[in-house]
Amino acid sequence: MLFGGSQPNPEWWGMDRLMLIRLIVASVVAIGFLIAMRSPKLVPTGAQNVAESMLDFVRVQIAEEILGKELGRKFLAIIASIFFATIFLNLTSIVPFLNISTNARIGMPLVMALVAYITYCWVGISKYGFFGFIKSSIVLPGVPLPVHFLLVPIEFVSTFILRPFTLTVRLLANMLAGHIMLVLFFSATQFFVVTKGGLWSLAGVGGIVAGIGFTFFELLVIGLQAYIFALLTAVYIDQSYHADSH
Repeated sequence: MLFGGSQPNPEWWGMDRLMLIRLIVASVVAIGFLIAMRSPKLVPTGAQNVAESMLDFVRVQIAEEILGKELGRKFLAIIASIFFATIFLNLTSIVPFLNISTNARIGMPLVMALVAYITYCWVGISKYGFFGFIKSSIVLPGVPLPVHFLLVPIEFVSTFILRPFTLTVRLLANMLAGHIMLVLFFSATQFFVVTKGGLWSLAGVGGIVAGIGFTFFELLVIGLQAYIFALLTAVYIDQSYHADSH
């Protein structure tokens, strides 16, 4: 009642259902890896075997595949964190009573895109210096001078402005679209079976079959989006490290 009688906003501190899901998922993943790797054995079994297999996939198939062994291991922590954050937060879209990926809202995809983008810039600036990195990234060698007036602005916008935007929107749009489709299928099932009843229930059967089928398709999208996000992060780091090699 201090500001003209207005009611205080109960969510002024940012905690809502999706933020709570993020915190729970982050805690479960962190605790899971800590338990699995708390006393590692030379020949892994059980939880350690699962954790090491997941980490090896990211290390071999993404980090070292793109960056080579030395750089791949150097940036494995960032790439693996992005991969596991993406895939486990995406999985909540098909978990009963959660029913939505928190990556379907812009906050988390934007944070991960900024982490990838800042790492990209940091690697390039560390190696070439600020202006050297900018020049190496946007000036193409061997191009006639007049063409530079066209290419340099295009390269600057695509490299330093659109890159974090496209990373964010790709993940956000895919997970939001998947959530909407699942909502439509299962809402149609409820409408035809519960609300309409009778012969309309046959349409509801079609809805639930389509919903289950799309759930398996969503599993494919969940894994693919995590792989693409981590892969692009590694590709951007590699481009930054070799910015002078167009």
